[in-house]
Amino acid sequence: MDPKQALNLWHAVTLAGIAREQPDLTTRQMAVLLHVYLAEPPHTVRGLAQTLGASKPAITRAIDRLSDLDLVKRKRDDNDKRSVLVQRTVSGSVFLREFGDMAARAADEI
Repeated sequence: MDPKQALNLWHAVTLAGIAREQPDLTTRQMAVLLHVYLAEPPHTVRGLAQTLGASKPAITRAIDRLSDLDLVKRKRDDNDKRSVLVQRTVSGSVFLREFGDMAARAADEI
């Protein structure tokens, strides 16, 4: 896939998400969401910040928004009470499955 095709794919997926009235996520929010679902748990704010190259406050704001949308949830780490785990939700799984389906359809059309 060349750069123009990649941009066309991104454009098509973005438009499909708008048409389906999916939540309007920032790039950072989507990066957090994808990492939580694609990388092996556990996920902590500190770990996400380090992996994604963002500050802990920025990751916390992204998680706040994703939690409000029920795409992830927070849980206190039983082993380290100072740490908060970021976990998957059913709603988040459905959202990303639909997003992946849209991306696959768009890729087939390019």
